[in-house]
Amino acid sequence: MADFDERSGIVCCTTPWGLWYQTLDEVSLEVTVEGDLKSRDVTVSCQSNSLSVAIRDRKIIDGNLFGTVKAKGLIWTIESDKSQKILRIVLQKQDVSTVNTWPSLLEGSYVADEWLLENMRKKAALEAMQLKNPEFDLSGSDITGHYATGGPDTPS
Repeated sequence: MADFDERSGIVCCTTPWGLWYQTLDEVSLEVTVEGDLKSRDVTVSCQSNSLSVAIRDRKIIDGNLFGTVKAKGLIWTIESDKSQKILRIVLQKQDVSTVNTWPSLLEGSYVADEWLLENMRKKAALEAMQLKNPEFDLSGSDITGHYATGGPDTPS
């Protein structure tokens, strides 16, 4: 998780298997697994436009990604959280821009509702502003507007 996200928090979309969230340059998934989990139990396959995740030969996620990723940039880890394990998967987006906020993880699946998507877009706009202005701490900031075009719409 990037420094900006650690300070400002994440905007996540819950799913039957856990959650997913995004930054300007990454999409992260957290798959919750009860009980013990070893790396040999996990199969992750990623192409630039598709993702397949299986745990103990049971497909959890399988389909076309909403956007393209750098398949060789995929990282996955297993972490412990009390009585459960978390399979954390990080994908690097191919297109890094505020207009590339994904409305869903897969095409037609794990879709963020409108309120959540608007907050994801707002967070991406703030993250972009933070990158352009590193001397300021925008992690606790709030901005208003419509973010479908990658930033708040302003009056002409």
